[in-house]
Amino acid sequence: MGVSISVDLTDRDLRFFRYAVRKSRDAVRDADEQEIIEAIQSVVDVIKVESPLPDFISRRLPDLDSMIAMLKDAEWKLPKLDRERLLATFVYFGDPEDIIPDDIPGIGFIDDVILIELLIRDLRHVREAYVDFCKYRSSYSSKFADDGDRVAKRKRLETKRKQLHDRMKRRQKRDRTTALW
Repeated sequence: MGVSISVDLTDRDLRFFRYAVRKSRDAVRDADEQEIIEAIQSVVDVIKVESPLPDFISRRLPDLDSMIAMLKDAEWKLPKLDRERLLATFVYFGDPEDIIPDDIPGIGFIDDVILIELLIRDLRHVREAYVDFCKYRSSYSSKFADDGDRVAKRKRLETKRKQLHDRMKRRQKRDRTTALW
């Protein structure tokens, strides 16, 4: 039998997390983006093989994988502000000496999981748009696999990406009052 624990974060709590991410964000501005992506991928890979892995962590690993994929996907061209958000969160997540040191058994990743959960909620429109883009790209590739017209494919993907970026910006703007950032 599992136990459900709810945590209500107040505005003060959110300010605390914003401050922690802001510190990480400052580090991101001068850091090499590729190194950050490789480092977070390495941390996620290590976490995946650790035993036993608490479910509250393992349930979020697919979300981390998809956010890493968004950063790596050259055709998606994740907007700069969203890239910074992800990179800053990943810098925080990859720091073993953050608010709760990661080597404390059972609870070391709680602060990281909270921050990842806030990021997942904050970037839900970005993630939805990315999923739609990947589906479109896959569908397009299936339909026109023999075509070989790379220029037409690139233009269609650019058009779809622009539509999805516009959609996610509209939705983000609408939700801005509740955002962590």
